[in-house]
Amino acid sequence: MKPAPARQAAFGALLAIDRGAWSAEALAAKSTQLDSRDAGLASDIVFGALRRRGELDAAIGIYSKRAVEKLDSAVRIALEMALYQIRFLDRVPSHAAVNDSVELARRAGKASAAAFVNAILRRAIREPLEIPEPLSTPAWLLDRWTTQYGADTALAIGHASLSPPERFIRVGNAQPPEGAEPTDIPGCFRLGHGDAGAFRFQDIGSQAVVPLLRLEPGETFLDVCASPGNKTAQALENPLRAIACDLHLSRARLLLPLGIPVVTLDATQPLPFARRFDRILVDAPCSGTGTLARNPEIKWRLQPADIEDLQRRQIAILRNALDRLAPGGRLVYSTCSLEREENQDVVAACGAPVIETMERLPSRDPGDGFFAAVLTSFQLLNETGR
Repeated sequence: MKPAPARQAAFGALLAIDRGAWSAEALAAKSTQLDSRDAGLASDIVFGALRRRGELDAAIGIYSKRAVEKLDSAVRIALEMALYQIRFLDRVPSHAAVNDSVELARRAGKASAAAFVNAILRRAIREPLEIPEPLSTPAWLLDRWTTQYGADTALAIGHASLSPPERFIRVGNAQPPEGAEPTDIPGCFRLGHGDAGAFRFQDIGSQAVVPLLRLEPGETFLDVCASPGNKTAQALENPLRAIACDLHLSRARLLLPLGIPVVTLDATQPLPFARRFDRILVDAPCSGTGTLARNPEIKWRLQPADIEDLQRRQIAILRNALDRLAPGGRLVYSTCSLEREENQDVVAACGAPVIETMERLPSRDPGDGFFAAVLTSFQLLNETGR
């Protein structure tokens, strides 16, 4: 039997993600021909299987008595997506999930493994297991969060990463769509259901960063790591003399519709601007550990060495940005990371005066996890020190 279109799309997306693609992009590429219902199911399977991968792999190991990491990736993914549907999607008939995953494994050229997939999934239906939820957060990440935030908060962060994120839109000064609920961030509305219409989706944590700049009309504004441009667009709700930058040309092109000068540059090197800016935003490239509900593949890819490498780049970027900040100016350094090394330690390494900080944690605060620090210029420190 031909597998259901939603499961075919989910299987193709998960294979692409396993080879390094990002989940949202892979799912969009595989869902172009699906109707809304099938697209919704494909999304549930892809993101659910990624969020719960630790639990699912633990169950597969128990049922199969094999090391999951030694399974062929197509076989493992066929098992994970079916097991996710059996365990967590009540509206999906178990037999349909099993039959389609067996056929998907066979079509992936793993005909000899089809019987194995079938046997494991039939056993999963007969013998349901209780698997500890924390297994779906890598132990090294959970240990880090426990050290930084305490055991209860660490577990709460891990739990929050297992649920689909709430939807928020950026309205600015416009009239919000029907059914949208206001939040404590001006211009940010929660959209429980329905279409965003002319408005863009933007997480509430992301929308909380730009107000820290306290932008005033006519100020000069530099966005150092701007793509895809959501924070830049939010800043441009004020009439500013703005420049947006990004490292890669392909990403810099995403900024062109904003109608401001766009520069491709490596911000770890001295910035090529003679002028200084009143306001600077450094939304630095980071591990993204505050966005695991939205980008669940991150937790299975990230390694401790990656955080060390990111910190070196973040310090260089922040130092170069501070060098272009006007006396008495205001710079906001932000990440969507929960890791101290990427946040407080980066700010401390640069030594600029800190006016205030913001920290948003999944489970405690709505939306993604974010950190931001508001810094002012070294010149102000020199002046106040005289």
